[in-house]
Amino acid sequence: MSTARLSIDRGRCIGAGMCAMTAPDVFDQDTEDGLVVLLRAEPAAARLTVARMATGLCPSGAITLSEP
Repeated sequence: MSTARLSIDRGRCIGAGMCAMTAPDVFDQDTEDGLVVLLRAEPAAARLTVARMATGLCPSGAITLSEP
């Protein structure tokens, strides 16, 4: 069974923090540079809606969500 998978591109991240504010169980921000940190590459079904929302809110397009 395939699951949804998140990936991040820290090179594109601008540190806006929308992902961490929207889905704090899935994303965080590095305390040194403020860039995105992925906490869960394969979010549980209960977190998938907020993971999708965070992906859409990312102003730099640094988050990708691949779904089966």
